[in-house]
Amino acid sequence: MDYAMEELVPVVGRLVQKYTANESTSITYEKAEQLMEAVLYCIHELEEEDSNTPVLNALAPNEKLPAQQAYEMGLACVEEKTKRALRLYNEMMPEFCYYGKRCLHDTVVKGIPEFFQWYDMRFDPQNTILTLDYPVRKDLSGYTGIDRIYAYLRCIRLEQKFLRIFPAGYVTEALSQNDRYWKDSLDNICETVLIHAAREILEGKDMTEKELRLAVKNLVEEYYENEKELLFYLSGIMKDVIVRLKIAAENPGGGHIV
Repeated sequence: MDYAMEELVPVVGRLVQKYTANESTSITYEKAEQLMEAVLYCIHELEEEDSNTPVLNALAPNEKLPAQQAYEMGLACVEEKTKRALRLYNEMMPEFCYYGKRCLHDTVVKGIPEFFQWYDMRFDPQNTILTLDYPVRKDLSGYTGIDRIYAYLRCIRLEQKFLRIFPAGYVTEALSQNDRYWKDSLDNICETVLIHAAREILEGKDMTEKELRLAVKNLVEEYYENEKELLFYLSGIMKDVIVRLKIAAENPGGGHIV
């Protein structure tokens, strides 16, 4: 749904009225730009949801919704995704464990509630607010706002599910062996635990990326009822794990596996 500027300006104008509570139509250029981005963000959100939107499915070929309607429906999509993200967060937290990793604790335990408190769905939905310092193993650079937070929380949920089959002591041992400053490091926990587990299995033998992927696949099938989303997520880590194992093998006693 591509809209010309003349179609979008009235939508932004109405949003300006809401922003100023009808007291003024004069705002800064930066604020006008922010509100235009808010409108575009919501319309894009509707486009992402269009396969489940009866109104869009009923449109004739080459027909599109009026820009105002597309914006309002998109805003509703943003609101619904925010509710889903909050629900996911609340479901995850009772069993959440940060394993002594400060950046994970500060991001999820402290940061995420701040996001939900300050997220402005109407006037600034594109603002992610948080820096999300703990690194997940999925490229989220193309996401902003609630899209990024929701995708991030899904990654954290998968990581927590994977890590729960290991005793907490096993996880912290893997982290401490990888880096004595692990509590303050920005390493991904799942990657470190996979490396630790793989080295125990290998016992000095070489393992190809294909063999490691098969081993992880068997692990997921046995302990996680073959959850495809988790397998896909862990598969994204495999290549880096192999590289780090090779580096460690070439540099025995080198300490931190970089």
